[in-house]
Amino acid sequence: MRTLGIDLASDPANTGVCRLWWSAGKARVERLFVGADDATLLALAADVDLIGIDAPFGWPTAFLAELAGPDVPADPPPDWGPARRDTLRWRVTDWYTRHTLGRWPLSVSTDLIGVPALRCRGLLARLKVHDRGGDGRVFETYPAGALQQWGFRSTGYKGAKGRGIRQHILSQLEGRAPWLVLSEADRAAVADRDDALDALVAAINARACGLGWTLAPEDDGDRAAAVREGWIHLPLPQALEDGLPDRPRLHLAVR
Repeated sequence: MRTLGIDLASDPANTGVCRLWWSAGKARVERLFVGADDATLLALAADVDLIGIDAPFGWPTAFLAELAGPDVPADPPPDWGPARRDTLRWRVTDWYTRHTLGRWPLSVSTDLIGVPALRCRGLLARLKVHDRGGDGRVFETYPAGALQQWGFRSTGYKGAKGRGIRQHILSQLEGRAPWLVLSEADRAAVADRDDALDALVAAINARACGLGWTLAPEDDGDRAAAVREGWIHLPLPQALEDGLPDRPRLHLAVR
């Protein structure tokens, strides 16, 4: 089995990619680099089994309805306040992520992450993804959230100042996941760019998605929202040691 992790940025020059080959209880890095345009991503995606993309797959339903509505609605909208603001800012999956991790992901409707989401929309169309909640092959991931779920540091590792933190995270990851096989060049890539680390984590997370070691929508309503808005597939804390690389598990609902 091959998995592909994509740390999708608005600029291809900052887009991290990692392809893992899973065999005989090991996960070997085949490709790990930063700098991939859409054609490169689609070529890499053509021969992999599972894909994890670090970018929102959709927008809050209420936000889209607001944009699609008339400039002067027949009925005035509710008074502005925290409730209305949050409805427009957050997807259902963002609320669940906040509940699970104790922090919000970036808002696709009001933060700059919306630009990678626009690029992601085109990729999902080319990959023929109709279910944004996870179609069995392509899944939305959140590498910082995955790192937190697995007990690693999940802040402060971005940019040049985070180089030492990235190296420490990778050292811990290799210690906890002895089945992960990297070259010195791979380690150097992670030290050099946070995009490479996020792509590596997304590729591991994709495997967790395929085996069912992630948090899934809780009920039919959440599932319906996920199909439209996307769903962040946070891996279970025990997946790193207990579930990967080869033991499947039924999806658990978020509690």
